[in-house]
Amino acid sequence: MKDDIVIKLLREVKEGKVTIEDARSALEGVSLSEDVYKNAVDHGVFNDPEPGTIIRASISPSGDSWLVFTFALWGIIWTLYWAGTLSYGLYNHWDQQRLSFHLAMTLLTVIMMGIVYLRFVMPDVVIVKQRRNKYITPKDTESWQQYEV
Repeated sequence: MKDDIVIKLLREVKEGKVTIEDARSALEGVSLSEDVYKNAVDHGVFNDPEPGTIIRASISPSGDSWLVFTFALWGIIWTLYWAGTLSYGLYNHWDQQRLSFHLAMTLLTVIMMGIVYLRFVMPDVVIVKQRRNKYITPKDTESWQQYEV
């Protein structure tokens, strides 16, 4: 979503680059009617989007955080540990219960890494698809075939 001038101005006020009085004086000449305001607020929330529209979240999750990086590193280390002990156990003929525990821990670690990846790294993108009406053509009786066995 592209930032307009008002959003940039509000962010600069939040960061302290621009004072509130300067922002008010900059927005003094801006006129916004009630209809335009309602259309801007209601757009995308109460209106049905067109089929094929790509909707992006205005606040997308961040995969740049240190917590996500640390969790990924932790997950890779533990996955290598559990997979390595599983391989070692297969080579040394461990019993099935212990081998299944190591396999379960490997898969659980990979699943947790996948959940964190989907939740915090992947962008929120939704492609709107709507169901089309079914159309069944009438069957021409002249095109039927007579098969004899």
